Amino acid sequence: MKKILITGASGFIGSFIVEEALRRGMETWAVVRRTSSREYLQDERIHFIELDFSSVDKLKEQLSGHQFDYVVHAAGVTKCLNKEDFFRVNRDGTRNFVEALQALNQPLERFVFLSSLSIFGAIREQQPYKEIEPTDTPQPNTAYGKSKLEAEQLLPSSFPYIILRPTGVYGPREKDYFLMAKSIKGHSDFAVGYKQQDITFVYVKDVVQATFLALDHGKIGSAYFLSDGKVYQSTTFSDLIHEELGRPWWIRITAPIWVLRVVTFFGDLIGHATGKISALNNDKYQILKQRNWRCNIRPAIEELGYKPEYDLKRGVKETIEWYKKEGWL
Repeated sequence: MKKILITGASGFIGSFIVEEALRRGMETWAVVRRTSSREYLQDERIHFIELDFSSVDKLKEQLSGHQFDYVVHAAGVTKCLNKEDFFRVNRDGTRNFVEALQALNQPLERFVFLSSLSIFGAIREQQPYKEIEPTDTPQPNTAYGKSKLEAEQLLPSSFPYIILRPTGVYGPREKDYFLMAKSIKGHSDFAVGYKQQDITFVYVKDVVQATFLALDHGKIGSAYFLSDGKVYQSTTFSDLIHEELGRPWWIRITAPIWVLRVVTFFGDLIGHATGKISALNNDKYQILKQRNWRCNIRPAIEELGYKPEYDLKRGVKETIEWYKKEGWL
């Protein structure tokens, strides 16, 4: 029986990876903080372990006595009050984790690192938009993207890593896109800017599919973009949510980009004053103003055998059904 360690196991993507590992009959170890919810980790077959990613020595102590065939590193932060925390968790935590695994001579077959398309930032923005390629030079425009890029760059060439770079991930249990659905149910939608925006998405179960394909036979040292292979416009997601909610009456407000800049500026100020992370912050501004999210997923298709099963229509339908079933909507 193969033994797998999954960090960020209580998170949105991580919890789905845990479920798939169990389905495959793996001995599944979930890295979960004492304070984290285990709502989606109720299976009795799950082994829990707590790791301190701030210290190589502590990691070595906590991992001592364990040997893993596979590791999926899905832990990380996407929102922080202080930019330094992105780098402390996403970059330094990854570096410490890898150093500890190497020091313990873990017999890993593969280590899958969940990164993000965000590491490339706003590139290829001249119309007509072209796909971002793995060979392009990253120009991250968010603290999150920069921290993920620096984490990637710290992975040693001697380590059996594979990097996955999904675009916008959505699905059941995800809370940011849920806020959009909640707003639409409340009869309002908010759009930003007037220029063409080519957006890509990937359903969480397709990210899980790619993760296990990478574990099975991914080329060590490679990085793969993940999307559903289609391109959408800025209002497509909200239009599909509106449809799945039964088309309630709504008002769609489209504002120029400078309005978002002002709103996110004050969102950051309020967040620092209250100690609560605002959903509208500088990173969100950079993401929403980016016009081109096309990416080349052909290497994932050709090398991994990746076959996205969910386009946006099917994925949104399943997601909204879940939100309703769970009483979120």
